[in-house]
Amino acid sequence: MESAVRGMIFTCIGRGHGAPAIPATREDWEKMRREPWLQQMCERVKKGDDELKNRLPWWTPHCAEYQNNHRAIADAVRPLNRLMLDFDEKGHTDEILEKLGIENGEIKANTCKPLLPLFAEESVRGGSHVLVELPIGMSAEEAQEIMKRVTGFEPDKVVKGVDRCIYMVSDDHTRYVNPRLFEIPDEPLEPTPAAPAIVPTAPAEAVESSEELCFKSIPYTAIIKEWWHRNGGEPAEGERNVKLHKLAVNLRAICDNRKDMLMQVMPRFGLTDMELKSVVDSACKEEPKGVSKVMQGILDALEMGIPSDEVEDAEVVAEETGVKVNVKTLPIGLRESLVGVPVTMHMPVLCSVMPIAAAYADQVTVEYCDGNTHRLGLMSIIRGEQASNKSVCKNAVDIWKRQLDEEDALARKREEEWKERKKGRKANEKAPEDPHVLIRVVPVTVSCSTLLKRFKNAQGHTIYSFGEELDTLRKTNGAGSWSSKYDIYRLSFDFGEWGQDYNSDAAESGVVNVAYNWTMLGTNGAMRKCFKSDNIENGLSSRILVAEMPDSSFSKMPKFGKRSAEDEARIQEAVTRLRSFTGLVDVPRLRKAIETWVEEKRVEAAKDIDHVKDTYRKRAAVIGFRCGVIFHMLSGCARESKSCLDFALMMAEYCLSQQIKVFGEALRNEYVNAQDECQRYGANHSIFDQLAPSFSMDDLRALKRGYCGESALRNIITRWRHDGWIEKTDSKHWTKVPLCHNATLPH
Repeated sequence: MESAVRGMIFTCIGRGHGAPAIPATREDWEKMRREPWLQQMCERVKKGDDELKNRLPWWTPHCAEYQNNHRAIADAVRPLNRLMLDFDEKGHTDEILEKLGIENGEIKANTCKPLLPLFAEESVRGGSHVLVELPIGMSAEEAQEIMKRVTGFEPDKVVKGVDRCIYMVSDDHTRYVNPRLFEIPDEPLEPTPAAPAIVPTAPAEAVESSEELCFKSIPYTAIIKEWWHRNGGEPAEGERNVKLHKLAVNLRAICDNRKDMLMQVMPRFGLTDMELKSVVDSACKEEPKGVSKVMQGILDALEMGIPSDEVEDAEVVAEETGVKVNVKTLPIGLRESLVGVPVTMHMPVLCSVMPIAAAYADQVTVEYCDGNTHRLGLMSIIRGEQASNKSVCKNAVDIWKRQLDEEDALARKREEEWKERKKGRKANEKAPEDPHVLIRVVPVTVSCSTLLKRFKNAQGHTIYSFGEELDTLRKTNGAGSWSSKYDIYRLSFDFGEWGQDYNSDAAESGVVNVAYNWTMLGTNGAMRKCFKSDNIENGLSSRILVAEMPDSSFSKMPKFGKRSAEDEARIQEAVTRLRSFTGLVDVPRLRKAIETWVEEKRVEAAKDIDHVKDTYRKRAAVIGFRCGVIFHMLSGCARESKSCLDFALMMAEYCLSQQIKVFGEALRNEYVNAQDECQRYGANHSIFDQLAPSFSMDDLRALKRGYCGESALRNIITRWRHDGWIEKTDSKHWTKVPLCHNATLPH
């Protein structure tokens, strides 16, 4: 075969056991993995059809060409310096990729240097395959040891030769593809300068710099810098050995208790090799105790991209809200939205940009866990007291809104010109034709008539509003605007129909499907005034993603950073990416994760007989799901990553906790009957009548089904005893008093 042709070949493929090794191009390989019949075969093998596995096509990742297409070691014409590693543990592909520094289909930080990951997939039975390129001189055993150390999982120790074939699986199993997979280097890969620092057998003397050494993609230099920041700074004169010893004790756990690793990563501060070795030996004599709390806090903060001076704030926020925002795992657009934002305000900013991000993806539909098809309707309110820096959310939304603003400016100019022509026409002159312009950004105070007009001209797109003051919207209640619009808001969440019909040319009439996303900022007082009992009970409150600004009482002025032009450009790139999606976006893993979460919350609510949680969990799951879809589209992955699933669950959890915190008490009061006893009636009988002659608190709690809290139930028992309706039998049981006691039973 000519060398020019051979340069196009990157592997060999075959159909079934014993088939010849036919040279294949990149296009051949990709086409076969997309074949519908291959996907069907994989599904059958996954379900237990073992015999069918031998009929799967295969490819040879270790060799690009064989003499006479005969797959054998002796006939290997173009062997490749590559190694396919098998991980047999099922269901850990996401975790393995995360530890390799591969996120959202991209390699963020190669943590297994000098190995270069070329390809990763989930096998047909749930295991993992990772193909790496080997540098000169590295054995397969050494590569296996590196992968075991980096991932925490041991690959199959059986090392096969260049004639090895691997069964091909369908494209939906692919998790990462490096462009170099399709390149056949003329010469084997040279070792990188950092190679001796990672290979376990390399001597410490071979290391000139520890800058490339990482623990789970976090450079040891960054870990040590943060350690000094939290522990009184670098050693001063007279305390060098003491401080270095303490550092070595804490680094030891993440260096797998290896002295050679400690010798490579430890700072010296003038110590000779022998002096540093003495410090390390002394530290390693102590009984290993695992990763300390301080070191774990450092690792968590660095992994989430939190500045060192905000670590304490991050811990407080995580404790208060129950969620952690891992900035490093966020996709394009969302990650840049948090640049320069204090960690205490990460969630409010994320919640503020979600509706505008969803508005851009308005040509997308998704299937939810229940089988229904959704569009990405989202509404968020960022609440906080006066001067709580809610403007940080506005700054982020303004960047996201630029493309819509620019397009709307041209449309509004056309509309103004039409109005001027219409106003200036002569009495007998025909009015100019309405241009029916598409304007997508409208003020929150827009009249219902104008809003209907915007919907009619929307051409299937989502309308968006941003309001700096929720109180401004509340004050339009005098004209009836709020009372009309909250129906519109509720319908917009589910793309429902809304309209109005006037027998007048002056007012807009018609019926439309409502696609309307918005973000509003407001004080807690404005929230209470807007969301009174009717807006709580009618379902509007459960459709809103609420975020809380941090309490700024008596706190120091926060420090804000600035986004670079590159950051803003990446947000625009994210906008363009969202606008490019059309049709059904299938997210089976996300559906499964949200379905599991909402079921867990159902069980929690049932155990607590908490009807409020049971109500809010359902739409919190929908909101988290839609946020996860946005994450997935921005990530550019073929399938939902673990980071995507984590993000969706985080948003659902945060949404639920905030809804319960803000609206829970009001909704609970709506469920409680006006009477003090919190009675609920069936067709003919009260709760009291439904109780057995002898009953326990659990019996009463079961009948109440969460419509009363524990204190209300205890009050009922106390009142019934006081009125002579029941008597206490023991610590857990009561008995109804017979009617002859002249007690008046509850109605």
